[in-house]
Amino acid sequence: MTKRDKRRCSVHLVVVVLCLVIDFSDTQLVINVRNQGGDVVQENIFANVTDDTVSLEFQRSDGTLITQVIDFRNEVQILKALILGEEERGQSQYQVVCFIFHFEKESFISSDAMSKLRQKNPSTIRTPEEDLGRTNYTMDYTVVLPHSGLISPFIGDLCAEAGEATYTRHADLVMWAAVQGIPETTYLTALKKFPSSVDHFTGNSVEDKPRPSVSSCTNMKKMRSPCQCHLELCIGWYPCGLKYCKGKSQAKNGMTYRCGIKTCRKCHMFAYYVAQKQQCLWDE
Repeated sequence: MTKRDKRRCSVHLVVVVLCLVIDFSDTQLVINVRNQGGDVVQENIFANVTDDTVSLEFQRSDGTLITQVIDFRNEVQILKALILGEEERGQSQYQVVCFIFHFEKESFISSDAMSKLRQKNPSTIRTPEEDLGRTNYTMDYTVVLPHSGLISPFIGDLCAEAGEATYTRHADLVMWAAVQGIPETTYLTALKKFPSSVDHFTGNSVEDKPRPSVSSCTNMKKMRSPCQCHLELCIGWYPCGLKYCKGKSQAKNGMTYRCGIKTCRKCHMFAYYVAQKQQCLWDE
């Protein structure tokens, strides 16, 4: 075998190894879900054991593309919405918004458990076992993307198109700081607080001080005026826990084993500042 042939073999071996790494570190599940409106949407769920993340993506019937990323190491949940614009009302083709908030690890199954899920009947249309209702979030800050790695390393790439529209809350900062064992001020450079008035920001203080409110976009008539926008994002089906069954042992304390998953539906209502009502035409 010549040196050139050896090099070719080495290259092919590297390619094969890389393919194996990709296959084992990032697994996909495609789920058909019936939403509350009766429509069937297709969810794509990815589990990456190496990064310890789970991602879920689907397109709503109105064309909005929803992406959810769960970062287990940092207890960070990212919800991204790509919303199609209304060109007849002067909007661009689409706009992207991202919401960053804390989650409890027990509310999702781990990336490792997710990577092992398989479907016996992939064409089955699924509905969740439990509806967890809706949680309301009032956002406090715009996240500065170049420094967003202080919160999670996955925000920068996922929310790249939402440069001025990536949001988080003070309450989440408190929980992340406690989890990481660091002061809240560690996140200072990654935050820009919403304006205290319609004209300027109050500065980069993470102190939770009261600020004057702005009117809801629902009540705002002037398209160029700032207001508080509302956007609801719902995940129609996701694995929210593991099920355990008891073995058939005759002993009183029979062994338990994992025998399935629990599935849930969850909605999130976000309230956040926008510089113009034009950025929130759906809130009417």
